[in-house]
Amino acid sequence: MLQQTTVGAVGPYFQKFVKRWPTMRHLARARRNEILKMWAGLGYYRRAHLLHDCAKTIVRDHDSRFPETEEKLRALPGFGPYTAAAVAAIAFGCRTNVVDGNVERVMARLFAIRTPLPQAKAKLRDMAATLVPDQRCGDYAQALMDLGATICTPRNPKCGLCPWNKNCRARTLGIENKLPRRIKATTKPVRRAIAFFCINRKGEVLLRQRPQKGLLGGMMEIPSSAWRAGVMPDLAAARAEAPVKARWHLLPGAVRHIFSHFELELGVAFAEIGAAAARKNGRWLRLDRLDREALPSVMRKIAKHAMNFFPS
Repeated sequence: MLQQTTVGAVGPYFQKFVKRWPTMRHLARARRNEILKMWAGLGYYRRAHLLHDCAKTIVRDHDSRFPETEEKLRALPGFGPYTAAAVAAIAFGCRTNVVDGNVERVMARLFAIRTPLPQAKAKLRDMAATLVPDQRCGDYAQALMDLGATICTPRNPKCGLCPWNKNCRARTLGIENKLPRRIKATTKPVRRAIAFFCINRKGEVLLRQRPQKGLLGGMMEIPSSAWRAGVMPDLAAARAEAPVKARWHLLPGAVRHIFSHFELELGVAFAEIGAAAARKNGRWLRLDRLDREALPSVMRKIAKHAMNFFPS
């Protein structure tokens, strides 16, 4: 949960998860849809899929106990080099090289590495490896990450409080605020589509389930045309991708949402139909229950936008 997300945001989700599924066996037996509902709002939903897959792997292959070496942890679903090293060091006391963004920043300054990120990652990892102690590796890993998070901060580092300030080459050179260097990020590509907000005479809105694999995998969504690069699609052309045949009306304005690797712009079309028939993977949900549904943030934005024009 803490990957790409702050402790403050994760806290309530973690408490709900361990209360609902207190052991690996409980989590492994859970239904994927239940996990996704509990995860809703936390973002990066692929993590929820990997969390479930990891629990099932641990129960099936490791008798419900986490493996205790970095190599074996690395083989678990969702475990990259950083997570495997961190768990091995902090939970099991292994001598591992734990490197996250905070540690990269500390190393760039400590050794005055001028090569910009991300090209410098391998060198920064090598530098960090030279400092890993033989004892109390978990304490060291946490202390180093906290040093980067609270003292060696991205801007205005508190060098006077740093235990390594006399050994820091960047501080000696007076360039601590200029490191680490980064290549200027490129502008995110934009994808566009038409979302179809459809209600029936019972006051129900049509939702459907997204494919299990891919972005927002397995989550419920407000149907839309495919998210494509280029100009906003014309409603007349997009009707072929509508979930049901209806008299669709394009609402004013648009919904915008930013994902990690692209931006999404959605026009919203509205229709009211008499029948409540839905296509495969679709289901109807009462409007007054929409707030309780585990919808991704972008879907909530679509619903809110459409409801602004919904006749009272």
